[in-house]
Amino acid sequence: MQTTHGGPATLSSDSKRAARQLYRDRRQAFVASLSPAAREASDRQLATMATPLLTRPEAALPVASYASIGDEIDPQFVERLFAAHGFPRITGRDLSFHLADWKDLVPGPLGIPQPAPTAPIFTPRLLLVPLIAATLEGVRLGQGGGYYDRTLARLRTLGPVVAVGLAWECQIAELLPHEPHDQRLDWIATPQRLVDCAANR
Repeated sequence: MQTTHGGPATLSSDSKRAARQLYRDRRQAFVASLSPAAREASDRQLATMATPLLTRPEAALPVASYASIGDEIDPQFVERLFAAHGFPRITGRDLSFHLADWKDLVPGPLGIPQPAPTAPIFTPRLLLVPLIAATLEGVRLGQGGGYYDRTLARLRTLGPVVAVGLAWECQIAELLPHEPHDQRLDWIATPQRLVDCAANR
């Protein structure tokens, strides 16, 4: 298998599966080492690192967040930086975005809380995106369903979109298997830094 920073990589489905398992294990071990207080402090520091994103024009519109589960880093403190936000809802093979508060979320597919179908729909221009691993160039490894890749590809045909991956530092990879249809992140925020992915390409 060949993996590269830039051009298309030659890979099998097994290569992505192995990378997912590796970074899931790393994330799980790291989060298990944190006390509840240390984990909350990291979540708050993540918001501090993401503060420069407020200067972007897309930040004036409702921002798409996500409901974290398990060992994923919690976006709630980042959400509070913005005037309004909503959450994705799985709609077939795609995601739709709905304005909602955490208390309004209902159980969804894959055990992920999501807005009710009656919640107001909006089109985000800035998205907070979960991930299993990412490179500094913006190559993102997700859960494998392709929801964010398909959704970002669609949104980017409609106008400028800024995708911000949120991660623990242990999820940053030097290289990852990727394919031409995989959508790149524009920024990555961890509790330690804010990375402009385009500057690293």
